[in-house]
Amino acid sequence: MPLADLRKEYSLAGLSEKDLARDPFRQFDRWFQEASAAKLPEPNAMVLSTCSRDGRPSSRIVLLKAVDGRGFVFYTNYESRKARELDATGRASLLFPWFPMERQVIVEGTVTKVSREEADTYFHSRPLGSQLSAWVSQQSSIISGRKVLEDSMKELEKKYAGVPVPLPPHWGGFRVAPETVEFWQGRRSRLHDRLRYRRDAEGGWTTERLAP
Repeated sequence: MPLADLRKEYSLAGLSEKDLARDPFRQFDRWFQEASAAKLPEPNAMVLSTCSRDGRPSSRIVLLKAVDGRGFVFYTNYESRKARELDATGRASLLFPWFPMERQVIVEGTVTKVSREEADTYFHSRPLGSQLSAWVSQQSSIISGRKVLEDSMKELEKKYAGVPVPLPPHWGGFRVAPETVEFWQGRRSRLHDRLRYRRDAEGGWTTERLAP
């Protein structure tokens, strides 16, 4: 099928400078609440892009679990490819693709690990199966088949039957502290609105419009 057949016009809304909140976290919360109210599937799903020390990029979808003035938080195995690349470069990009609303948000910034106390609190809020799977999966490593995972899961279900599952030492969260946050709203004739917050030298935010 020719890709030209997929063309469409974007006409749901616009985004002007006067529409913007004082800082990107308030603006993100505003758009996130609107995405949730519109019942978008998993509005907290975001594309996390990382890069190896030698410049090889990789992307995957992860789930946003917290956001405040310090940054955007997600959780993962610290031995995974994404974690190794984050440790190597200390930088990441996040993309929220809210297609039904003709919107996207792009976050770029520096990355640090969340505290073990914060990770422990979140870990024990997860369903039991998710807690056990954090122990089972040696994320990004090569395994011989699915049976390896299923057998390990059965063993852990027996081991922790009726007792708390401890936080794995290799599992926790990352926080992306944004240096820029771009809010993209689709417009007709590809003249999209792109408004970006950029951290300034004083720690405040400068807003600027980008050409589509």
